[in-house]
Amino acid sequence: MNRHLAKTFIATGVSAVTIAGFSTPTFAAPLSAATSVHSKDFLMKSAQETWEFFVKATDNPTGLPADRIDVANGSFTPATDTSPTNIAMYMMSIVAAKDLNIINQHEASVRMRNLIHELNSLDKWNGFLYNWYNTADGTVNTQKNGHFVSTVDDGWFAAGLVVAREAFPQYKSQLSALLNAMDFSRLYDASYKQLYGGYDADSNQMQTWHYGNINTESRVADYIAIGQGHVPETLWWGVYRTLPSDWTWQNQIPAGTTVIHDGVPVFEGHYSLNGVEYVPSWGGSMFEALMPTLVLDEKDKAPNGLGLNDERMVDLQIEYAKQKNYPVWGISPCALPDDGYGVYGVPGLGTVNYDEDGTITPHASFLALQFEPQLAVQNLQTMASKYPAIIGPFGYYDSVNVRTSKVADSYLALDEGMIMVSLDNSLKRGAIQKDFAKDPIGQKPQHLLAEENFMIN
Repeated sequence: MNRHLAKTFIATGVSAVTIAGFSTPTFAAPLSAATSVHSKDFLMKSAQETWEFFVKATDNPTGLPADRIDVANGSFTPATDTSPTNIAMYMMSIVAAKDLNIINQHEASVRMRNLIHELNSLDKWNGFLYNWYNTADGTVNTQKNGHFVSTVDDGWFAAGLVVAREAFPQYKSQLSALLNAMDFSRLYDASYKQLYGGYDADSNQMQTWHYGNINTESRVADYIAIGQGHVPETLWWGVYRTLPSDWTWQNQIPAGTTVIHDGVPVFEGHYSLNGVEYVPSWGGSMFEALMPTLVLDEKDKAPNGLGLNDERMVDLQIEYAKQKNYPVWGISPCALPDDGYGVYGVPGLGTVNYDEDGTITPHASFLALQFEPQLAVQNLQTMASKYPAIIGPFGYYDSVNVRTSKVADSYLALDEGMIMVSLDNSLKRGAIQKDFAKDPIGQKPQHLLAEENFMIN
């Protein structure tokens, strides 16, 4: 692996401006790319910049976070809709900004109170949020996905509620009411021991497919469902580690053995790449593997399973970039130039292969902070040094293509939220993870993490 990346980055100057009634930092033009500071100072500045995204993204009648903000010629174009995951990222980012003293307790409380008020007014299905809402008035955006309930997105919404009710005890009853209304047994298929992909309220039908892989962002929904006590713990063992070995269409035929967990046969399989054994994600992207670690301390609680595998995912991403002679690493779904979106992953790290065309996204490095902190910081600093255009008004833009040097002048609420929460966990010793773990929902399934053994060498 390339452990000698240059320690350079672009610093920004900070001034103050009042936006929507709050005094918040705004960031001036970048200073010299050769400026070097201590890692903690760099990460703190990144957090301040990232929070500015949420200030701008929530400057609308409902205060719901815009799905993305596109930047062109100094002007900002926020999206006019949002999703349950975006809302979760905003909730946890409020907590992070408070933890890091970017905003004071009063502003954090006001933002949380206003958000709760808006959430109570949204149209829902049995407590579950629909997939898209208009930020102008909070109505369901049926043009995108009808009245669809996404299991993975509502799993993240629930995770945001769990974190928020620990961080804001004065709102615990209101946040608990929202959380308790969500009964994940409605989305559970007992015959498969897996959660359905979602529910279409327009046709009154569950999706025919399931979230069947453990190494994806959907494992938080599994964890929440078990933590609430709405589904049996066998759900955790009903989800695939690798797909069965007779499913020959997958990237590799996995090696492994079947073991019994709580009466459920579990194929503890793995792939191997250049002599390194690992459990693949669905498409080989960073956020599939590491997004759950925003709230789950898998490094500590699952050292022989998910935690070990998370570290392998990071190291294999770094190794792939080295093999391709890319100057920086971090491949994951992200915004593209011209307002697009690309689903990317490292070939071989997934059950199937997502595309890979040299597009690198900064959020992958922030997610990797708890596993390779020094390399992640060095990677981000090198990115800013080699591609100065990647630094914008809210910190790192969402992606750069290392083959063309073209930057996507956009920010996504999902990615900014992952960055913000990762920074809080990094700078405050797992603060968000600890909030989640303190809650009864976070505590109940913890033993399942400890029991996990991926049997990888």
